Amino acid sequence: MFDYTGRVVVITGASSGLGKQMADAYSDQGADMVIMARRLEKLEELAKNIEKKGVKCLPIRCDVTDVESVNAAAVEAFEEMGKIDVLVNCAGSAANAGVLDMTDEEWDFTIETDMSSVFYVTRAFGKYMKDANYGRIINISSMYGLVGNTAIDTVAYHTSKGGVVNFTRAVAAELAKYNVTCNCICPGYFETELTSETLNTDEFTAYMKMTVPLGRYGNAGELNAGAIFLGSEEASYVTGAILPIDGGYTCV
Repeated sequence: MFDYTGRVVVITGASSGLGKQMADAYSDQGADMVIMARRLEKLEELAKNIEKKGVKCLPIRCDVTDVESVNAAAVEAFEEMGKIDVLVNCAGSAANAGVLDMTDEEWDFTIETDMSSVFYVTRAFGKYMKDANYGRIINISSMYGLVGNTAIDTVAYHTSKGGVVNFTRAVAAELAKYNVTCNCICPGYFETELTSETLNTDEFTAYMKMTVPLGRYGNAGELNAGAIFLGSEEASYVTGAILPIDGGYTCV
């Protein structure tokens, strides 16, 4: 099961963190990779390591908030690889503030980066899946897209990630007739470049231990199994699913 030999997997936000981890995981399963992010030098370094496994890896510099950049990346990926089997929307960032203090600029930045970008990328790459009558789309949201929190004020992040959750359901319903599935992973507390400063404090660690039933942060690689499953041929009857991988945060 879960053999990706001959499949082409596209991942945004692949230069670091969860995106990089998933790129390694898919390529371990035999997938040819298209890795996208703004930092081309990091992508090129990752591509060299991935190609040592005997698979192809195409690094593409792409700003997922720029429609022209996204559309050009989709064309380049298709022309180079010949098809798009799996798309993972992982790129994101956020400006943290509460509803009473957040500026318009912070709000717009977060919504554009975490929600609008998912639409831009899905539209650009989904057209190739429609034409092929095959595809797997996986959106990386957050457990904060399902619930609120009392640890940190981040209203735009909650809003954008909640939008990604229901965007997933809408796309799943719309594209099912083209044999394209769309599912969503909602990660819990994983340490990445974007989160390490927040997570590695005594105060937040104490909060985590009180709210996460498993009592710890997610380890590198613990998101990969969900991504491998949802992108696989074996998951052909799974669409519109929202999968928290959060140590139990959203079950209590």
